[in-house]
Amino acid sequence: MLQRVVINAISIAVATAILPQLWLYDPWSVRGVLTMLIVGALFGILNAVVRPLFKVLTGCIVLLTFGLFLFVINATMLVLTAWVCRQFGLAWHLDFSWTFDGVIGLALATLIVSFVSFLAAKFIDTGK
Repeated sequence: MLQRVVINAISIAVATAILPQLWLYDPWSVRGVLTMLIVGALFGILNAVVRPLFKVLTGCIVLLTFGLFLFVINATMLVLTAWVCRQFGLAWHLDFSWTFDGVIGLALATLIVSFVSFLAAKFIDTGK
């Protein structure tokens, strides 16, 4: 469990460091590291609770798109995580808008988080 939180925090931190659409207030402080761990935990909780519901509700669309719609579900999880963080007053923010830059930024953030999570899970034994 704690390993998945750290993997989520690392992957979101990498995306935050690379993309201007994601930002964290004071990332190199203890507060910034703790914020990223909390964001990683929230991302994990939302992925464990909400993502299966989305998969069930959009199962036909996922099948029709040969699984590509899972990318949309992952992007939705990032937006939902940013919304929850804003409700809790955390200093991590996803600057998303329905403009070309906003959609491309969200797509890149989703790709980076998925790729870094995959790599980190390969290097850290998560027991799966």
